[in-house]
Amino acid sequence: MTHSLLSTQFGFTETGIRLFGFQIYYYAIVIVAGMLIAAALSALLMKRRNMSSDFIFLLFVVCIPSAIVCARLYYCITDGYIAEKRPFVEWVAVRDGGLSILGGVIGGVLAGLIVCLIKKVSFLRAADCVVINILLAQSLGRWGNFFNGEVYGGVVTDPALQWFPFAVPITPGGTGIGAFSDPNATWHYAFFFYESVINLIGWALLFTLAWFRKKKPNGVLICLYCIWYGTVRTIMEPLRDPSFILSGTDGQIPWSQLTSVLLVGAGICGLLGLMIWNFQKEKAFIGSRTGDPCGITNYLTPYKDDVPYYSKINMFGDRYPVRPAKEERKKNKKDGGGGQVPKDRSDPPAGEARP
Repeated sequence: MTHSLLSTQFGFTETGIRLFGFQIYYYAIVIVAGMLIAAALSALLMKRRNMSSDFIFLLFVVCIPSAIVCARLYYCITDGYIAEKRPFVEWVAVRDGGLSILGGVIGGVLAGLIVCLIKKVSFLRAADCVVINILLAQSLGRWGNFFNGEVYGGVVTDPALQWFPFAVPITPGGTGIGAFSDPNATWHYAFFFYESVINLIGWALLFTLAWFRKKKPNGVLICLYCIWYGTVRTIMEPLRDPSFILSGTDGQIPWSQLTSVLLVGAGICGLLGLMIWNFQKEKAFIGSRTGDPCGITNYLTPYKDDVPYYSKINMFGDRYPVRPAKEERKKNKKDGGGGQVPKDRSDPPAGEARP
């Protein structure tokens, strides 16, 4: 009896983990894990690109809730909730499924733009550090579709191709895990896996580019993300099973595919626009022929007392003084000098040895 009681309160199921009788779905675990990893990598990239890594915490607190709300809103609108006049309770029933990645990206980016405007931080420079890591979160998030037994393609009839992860077993009313033990399961092309791998490759390429690239203009990485992810979704969307294509009640407008095409167009136009704008200002499409070619030379922070110090990670870290001892920092702050930065950052202050 005790064992039976414990099993209803704690344990693993085909759909998630049970804690104190509450079911935490694998889908949610994968999504949250993707968000946390993306936030950590964004903080690292901000530090690398001469920004305050603490800024990511503010963005995380504001952008994540906005992304979730917009992901749900986009799904409900494009899935015909308005036309069917569904009650408000169904609109907010997130645990029943229905979150659009595209809607989440739109909501998160808009929220980030507002935060940057309020804090007077360059949106393009900050977004270059964050948006590309969304691609990794999306790659991990696709595995949530595996646990839910969704986002797959047509039937795989050749037994030689009926193996995971090339294909995935699907059973009516079953889950990604449970279907493997169901003899009546039907094998389908695992489009969730294909998209996950392609997005992972895209993230690796863009992250490498962000890690080493420092020339103007900022915003190029955002545009490349739009082009990559928009192209992937444009190609993959029509290949899915029709039940997983958001097209409302009339089934005539494939909203996700349409948004993906617009995303590609926005990325291309944005990239060309940035290069033309940079040419007009710097006489070069990339970098500068008239001045500083780097777009991340100045330390960027939304906080008054945030002082940059020497860092091997920061591409410009050797221009800053060595971080003082904790006691000295407290004394400087008490004396009102905590927010000062040496005017000449090419060398440490007099008497300060560079490691």
